[in-house]
Amino acid sequence: MGHALNKVLKDFINRYQLLQGKKATLIPGWDCHGLPIELKVLQSLKSKERKDLTPSALRKKAKEFALKTIESQKASFQRLGVWASWDTPYLTLNPEYEAAQIEVFGKMFLEGYIYRGKKPVHWSPSSRTALAEAELEYPDEHISRSIYAAFSIVDADKSKNELVKKHSDALSVAVWTTTPWTLPANRAVAVNPAIVYALVELEGRVLIVAKDLVEAVGHKLEKDLVVIGEVTGNDLAGLHYEHPIQDGLKCKILIGGDYITTESGTGLVHTAPGHGQEDYIVGMREGLEIFSPVDNAGRFTDEFCEGSFAGLSVLDEGNQAIIDHVSKRDVLLLEEKYNHKYPYDWRTKKPTIFRATEQWFASVEGFRDQALEAVRGVQWTPEAGEKRIFNMIEGRNDWCISRQRTWGVPIPVFYDGDGEPVLNQQIISRVAELFREHGSDIWWELEAEDLLPEQYRGEGLQKGMDTMDVWFDSGSSWNAVTKQSPEMTFPADVYLEGSDQHRGWFQSSLLTSVATEGQAPYKKVLTHGFVLDQNGLKMSKSVGNVVDPLKLVNGGNNQKTEPAYGADVLRLWVSSVDYSGDVLVGPEIIKTVSDSYRKIRNTLRYIVSNVNDYDPRTGMSFDELPVLDKYMLRRLATIAEDMEAAYETSSFVRLYQGLMRFATVDLSNFYLDIAKDRLYISGTDDYRRRSCQKVLYHLLEILTRSIAPILPHTAEDLWRYVPPWR
Repeated sequence: MGHALNKVLKDFINRYQLLQGKKATLIPGWDCHGLPIELKVLQSLKSKERKDLTPSALRKKAKEFALKTIESQKASFQRLGVWASWDTPYLTLNPEYEAAQIEVFGKMFLEGYIYRGKKPVHWSPSSRTALAEAELEYPDEHISRSIYAAFSIVDADKSKNELVKKHSDALSVAVWTTTPWTLPANRAVAVNPAIVYALVELEGRVLIVAKDLVEAVGHKLEKDLVVIGEVTGNDLAGLHYEHPIQDGLKCKILIGGDYITTESGTGLVHTAPGHGQEDYIVGMREGLEIFSPVDNAGRFTDEFCEGSFAGLSVLDEGNQAIIDHVSKRDVLLLEEKYNHKYPYDWRTKKPTIFRATEQWFASVEGFRDQALEAVRGVQWTPEAGEKRIFNMIEGRNDWCISRQRTWGVPIPVFYDGDGEPVLNQQIISRVAELFREHGSDIWWELEAEDLLPEQYRGEGLQKGMDTMDVWFDSGSSWNAVTKQSPEMTFPADVYLEGSDQHRGWFQSSLLTSVATEGQAPYKKVLTHGFVLDQNGLKMSKSVGNVVDPLKLVNGGNNQKTEPAYGADVLRLWVSSVDYSGDVLVGPEIIKTVSDSYRKIRNTLRYIVSNVNDYDPRTGMSFDELPVLDKYMLRRLATIAEDMEAAYETSSFVRLYQGLMRFATVDLSNFYLDIAKDRLYISGTDDYRRRSCQKVLYHLLEILTRSIAPILPHTAEDLWRYVPPWR
């Protein structure tokens, strides 16, 4: 239903603009690459077939699957009456599109906005690839196994603070983490200089905890913690503690940042630069090792503790093994379950991890201010969308654009014998040219020597095998479509998608366009909410509350219980909801909308039946009309102006409400009711009948034009009966 809502809203806008005499173009498009399709293909194969599958064979099957899905969706949208260039859609798998995408990538690289580096990224063990923020979802019901742990300070006797020095034999820092499996990668404990820390006694230990959290930590440990003194974060910085996992490793307490608060935990933060963004930033500043002993499948490597944890899944038995290990070392203070939002792979529905890997990134730093200025220059509907995307861009980190998958557009890079990337204008132009002629499949079909420009052959360069994030695919559409099509202009007049695209397509398009063109790729952005069932619940196949738009239009197997309402009823439903927020749909709601549609249709049919013998070319003038008819025409003019204003602002619910009031109150209950005598009793050429017919004619013509973008099938049917074109 979400796709139906989206496409019909776009159709409302385009059909209205067409009626205003403008050349409105909707070029439908499909994002064809990415993990979802790749997984569908792999799931359809037997185990042996998957093992024998070459990258080229996988890509061929993925393309077939994508094209088949496109044809199915295309037929559905056409059935809804969506007017578009269905014969010439844009597909991100088309060679021309892929070449245009490579050009965008190349421009950003040459401007210095794209680089390769080792940083912690969202990593999906279930998909074995890096993920962008837009590819994550955060379910509320995730439960982590959190622990409180005590790391023994080893050089407190060297502290300048007398209180710290006094308790040097028993002093430990208390930390809290929801990811015990990251403890092997711990390289520091971070403190906040603005926080006051307390020294508290606990069973022979002296723990350091944020003063404001002493009571909360004591409650967790079920102990009365006695405060014996206070210190600052600066007093602790520079001290060292014994690593909780690795024997003989000493790590430092250092100053962190504002992310260290007293809202939860202990006020001291376990820092693993290879497994977190803030940790990484602190680690780079302090020169810490970016250590991440986890492989692509989310299992520990043999890089610590002599490999005794190697092969264990960090989200399962590996996590348990670390908890057991710190317990044996008398580091564990408490383990407890912790319910919180946690990032999941949006496709596999399984938890992700932060993991430092070599990836390609797009940095926003060089053009962030320009991007924020571009946001201000766009018209956002609803207005809250501007603040939302502004805040996202203002605070966003670098965008990880590389993926370790096969079905996608390859990053056009080569590597020398030392593993250093080789990429420049000549290589970018060569790859774009090859993709435009043959498509990106050629990257897998040819050797590096054949892909390279002639002057780079014979140097032993190896081609990279990473593909681009699908959001880079879709984010290049302004270059592949609007700038390439003679029917369209750049920037586009309108982008219209769901509100989730503030962090998806709206943002990726804006960033790539500002980075290479210096401006936003759109003038106006409209967003709609999600479609929920009639009880306000998220639709789910397992719950059985999914509403199929085609079943509403064509009817189900049992036409009595699942009647065919037709496309115009579904379209009228779209106009009846406030799409700026989440909208509801279901059998009862559609039935109500169907009743409304019937009122509109019956009213217009009644008018049609009474203008059959009317010729507007011989009708009387406005001044000759009686007062009632003059009033009705003025009322019609007001309604027509209101509906036009609603179209101009895309306020379709306002249009729907105005239309229903006019059809029901002004026409059915008032004017048409008292006009019956004039129409049925008066003679054919009687003044009273002719004056009424003039009003009916204008009602029919103007209302038919006004409803045409919303109810195109009904309007087309009516237009055949509007004199004198019947």
